[in-house]
Amino acid sequence: MPNRTTPLTPARPADSGPRRALAGLLGGPAPILTSAVLWGTTGTAGSLAPAGAPAAAIGCAGLTLGGLLLFLTSRGARSLPAACTRAERWLLVLGALAVAGYPVTFYPAVARTGVAVATVIALGSAPVFAGLLSWLTGHARPTARWTCATAAAVLGCTLLVLGPELTGHATPMDLTGVALAACAGLSYAAYSLIGGRLITREHSSDAVMGVLFGAAGLLVLPLFLFVDTHWLATTRGAAVAVYLALFTVYLAYRLFGHGLRHTPASVATTLTLAEPAVAAVLGVTVLDERLPAASWCGLAVLALALVLLTAPAGSGRRAR
Repeated sequence: MPNRTTPLTPARPADSGPRRALAGLLGGPAPILTSAVLWGTTGTAGSLAPAGAPAAAIGCAGLTLGGLLLFLTSRGARSLPAACTRAERWLLVLGALAVAGYPVTFYPAVARTGVAVATVIALGSAPVFAGLLSWLTGHARPTARWTCATAAAVLGCTLLVLGPELTGHATPMDLTGVALAACAGLSYAAYSLIGGRLITREHSSDAVMGVLFGAAGLLVLPLFLFVDTHWLATTRGAAVAVYLALFTVYLAYRLFGHGLRHTPASVATTLTLAEPAVAAVLGVTVLDERLPAASWCGLAVLALALVLLTAPAGSGRRAR
């Protein structure tokens, strides 16, 4: 059984390399990529909400329900603030504010610039912000591998999401919407970095994610006083809200927190650029959308960048 090996068990050096590589993949990149797949279904699920449902209300509903569920079901979440140092408690506060800031900035950006532009700016800027924040705080210096993979992933993401725009007529750019989307990318990078730092300090990943998202859910709850919530009373609206809460918040961020224990936040945010790829594929297969050649090229570049990041470093040398 795993973790039960005794000194009487003979060692098998020939298998240590592949097993170590597999454990590294399953311990870090795989949960994060699975989270990105789940996040990629958000747009398709949101499109199934009743007509007239405000985009901000859809995002806040998912965060509130999923965040509170994460908090209530995460072991150690209630006792985490008491177990933290004073500096770590401030990190929890900043992390919760960053989590709450994402839907507050992203969904208005979508309304002003459209899904394509807001998505590529938010998701494309997040790994850049994460790398810069890690560097500025002295947590980690960007590596050449991360720099190349992130540049390729951002390029692929841009081609994928903006492919239809690149092949059509140019439209005026809403600078306020662009700024809001960039703020969303900064929020995502910030809470990924904060969550990863707390987790690497031996705090439970479930507890950290539970506190961050539970507190963020409470922070955005007052926003429901200013938006239309009648759509939640319908069967379709309730189903969409429950799906977003269970799969794109609760399950996705539980996996994401587990992955952050073994993966730097700068790498994690680059890996989650798989989200627009999943969203694009679902748009083609489920919503009957069509992608131009530029978008398919972007999908290929993005896939290569993700392979570069997920491949264990030095695996080729170990295999020799």
